[in-house]
Amino acid sequence: MSSWTAAHVAAIAPNASTAPMIGAHHVRPVADNLDIWDAWPVQQRDGTPITLADGAQLWMALAAPHFPDPDERHGHARIHLFHFLDERWSHVGVAMPDGFSPGSREWSGSAIWDEASGDIILYFTAAGRKGEAAPSFEQRMFSARARLTEAGGLTDWHDLREIVTIDPDHYMSTREGGGIGTIKAFRDPAYFRDPADGRHYLFFAASQAGSASAYNGVVGMARADPATPDDWVIAPPLLSADGLNNELERPHMVVHQGKYYLFWSTQRHVFNSDGPTGPTGLYAMVAPAVSGPWRPVNGSGLLFANPAAAPAQSYSWMVLPDLSVTSFIDNWGGGKARRFGGTFAPFLRLWLDGDCGGVAA
Repeated sequence: MSSWTAAHVAAIAPNASTAPMIGAHHVRPVADNLDIWDAWPVQQRDGTPITLADGAQLWMALAAPHFPDPDERHGHARIHLFHFLDERWSHVGVAMPDGFSPGSREWSGSAIWDEASGDIILYFTAAGRKGEAAPSFEQRMFSARARLTEAGGLTDWHDLREIVTIDPDHYMSTREGGGIGTIKAFRDPAYFRDPADGRHYLFFAASQAGSASAYNGVVGMARADPATPDDWVIAPPLLSADGLNNELERPHMVVHQGKYYLFWSTQRHVFNSDGPTGPTGLYAMVAPAVSGPWRPVNGSGLLFANPAAAPAQSYSWMVLPDLSVTSFIDNWGGGKARRFGGTFAPFLRLWLDGDCGGVAA
């Protein structure tokens, strides 16, 4: 297991790459009375987004009705479908039918098209349990299959299964409660197929078992053999931020120019305040293979941050194989009053050159 350490964060350069400012003209709701946040496309196994018959891409995102307090959205989250065509988003509706998910809410994941069956496979987080009296922060990871309709929707949901269960030797339980920013993690499964050997992986946000620190975020991992992509076996964490940071959210992997890049998002307020803290931004490690050794990109791990004038303007970045980056608009504008965008942020593009990278001009 590799480590992301306080020494790495202390090395963040004063002139580190930052995202462009988001303005009012970027804040375009995708549906009436609907806020969205974490988003991902339905991808082929090599990571390329699938294209529908009309040329649109099929995307998923967490969504909830608009609330005066944006934090309330987490207690009502459902996965919704969207089409993306000609730089425009259109809302399709909820992904899974009512009552199908085993949780009281649906949190982030990933989705692929399975060429062997023609199914769409969704990997997702079930938060809480169906029918619970009060929403809990227990997290379990599931997969489910559906058929793609001619109109670009999903139907015939089936084969709901729990992917892996917590290995207490490596991962901490998520039943201890807490609040937004302090809860423990076992969520955000992101699919990856290694082009070198065809092995399948799921990377996920988790919390290190046996830690003496409240800041014990790790990137967890499950894997499956090339011929049996649905037979997942949990593995020890790939990356630890023990003592440094509580949440390495939505980790995912992309291969670029023969190098493997592990990306994750995190926020300033989930760093250990007793040590160096990094900005809210997209972070990454680089290695010659999934097995490592992993080194922090730019010597610190920080690829880019939100601008200092709007330090929480966007979040939950996801890098696609062409190095385009999606996220959602969070607290934009940089004023004292919170302005939650609740919609898709403008795409960014990365540049990566070995151990270095940032936002492309």
